[in-house]
Amino acid sequence: MKALVINGPNLNLLGRREKEIYGEITLEGIDQALKQEFPNIDFHFFQSNTEGEIIDELHTAIDSDYIGVIINPGAYAHYSYAIRDAIAALNLPVIEVHISNLQKREEFRKRSITAGPCIGQIVGFGEISYVLAVHALVRMKNKD
Repeated sequence: MKALVINGPNLNLLGRREKEIYGEITLEGIDQALKQEFPNIDFHFFQSNTEGEIIDELHTAIDSDYIGVIINPGAYAHYSYAIRDAIAALNLPVIEVHISNLQKREEFRKRSITAGPCIGQIVGFGEISYVLAVHALVRMKNKD
């Protein structure tokens, strides 16, 4: 099994930025935790601070053999209709994750544009949000 994990802007700074919100975990730590928790899944990890690159990476999942996509679009979640449309174009499940609980954040963060075409959204569990998303994808795949 293969899965695509996409992280958006500023997530490359995890472990160094706003630790009171995001904690000590780094993006590399999240990647390693997923590999350790799911040794039978071949993960492709991608991070970009650029909207177009994230869209291009989503396009690579079209007609792929991924079981699904996990995306943390970062701040793009709140205004990127282009990423939303790229998610909607996929023919496989996409789960949006966020490390922090968006409902406890600033008002503008409480609405996600990109979550609409996703099969679900997992927020507020720190790095465990990613683990829960992979569990969901695996369970869905096993039901097929």
